[in-house]
Amino acid sequence: MGTDGSPDALRAVDWAADEAALRGCPLHLLYASLWASPEEPARPPGSSRRAQHADAARAVAAAAERRARSRRPEVALAADVCEEDPVYALVDASDRAAAVLVGSRGHGLSGEILGSVSVTVAARARCPVFVVRGGAPTTTDGNWIVAGLAAPGTTTAAIDFAFTEAALHGWGVEVLHAWTPPRRENATVRAGEVAATRIVHEQQAEQWLDEALVRPTAVHSCVPVRRVVVESRARPALLQAASHAALLVLGARRRRDPLVPQLGRVTHAMLHGAPCTVAVVPGEG
Repeated sequence: MGTDGSPDALRAVDWAADEAALRGCPLHLLYASLWASPEEPARPPGSSRRAQHADAARAVAAAAERRARSRRPEVALAADVCEEDPVYALVDASDRAAAVLVGSRGHGLSGEILGSVSVTVAARARCPVFVVRGGAPTTTDGNWIVAGLAAPGTTTAAIDFAFTEAALHGWGVEVLHAWTPPRRENATVRAGEVAATRIVHEQQAEQWLDEALVRPTAVHSCVPVRRVVVESRARPALLQAASHAALLVLGARRRRDPLVPQLGRVTHAMLHGAPCTVAVVPGEG
């Protein structure tokens, strides 16, 4: 996980330690920063300012390590500092990670805003990314994961991930699919056909949700499930559902063209506005 010493990042350490304990895997804490700003020439390794930055970075990593050890002493830990752009460091680490965790915002010793780092990492990482908002959730039987199901025919990787997380934590999964009639159809449908058309779209939405749940419900039959199909735009529906969730899980399609936005508008909005932690799960293609 990426840390920068901010309160949000330290709360993310708690979540990361819990995740590592549940998964039975080691936890790698990483502080990454470029020492020099673009306007400032690189200083010799022995310069006092560079040494101060290095000392501060090691202190941040050590504080995160102490917090993680205190919370989950059974987890194998490693804490590292690297002189690299935090986005590049975390995306590179995602090749070898089960998940990457970051806080929703922070300060960074070299002036980076962790909020922008977290969004960019969520857009580019090759494994699931948790953007931790607030503290780690409690572990009561009342906790639920809300998983957003995208348009029919898209990847269901986020749904599979949500069920795996729910099984680890002992939570339930609420799968939400929000749909709206196509705009072109709204403009051409004749009077008296609105109700019939709405029923057709609702049935198609229900069928898509049922198809997406076949595999995860078979694999995780013990996980409680709530199916929600609602005629609404996705953004307000997800925000409302996330208000009672421990975790919101969304999918993100990785596009080959790096110039094309890697996060959809809905996922981007949830990273900025959801009241709970958000997990972004990359899908194939």
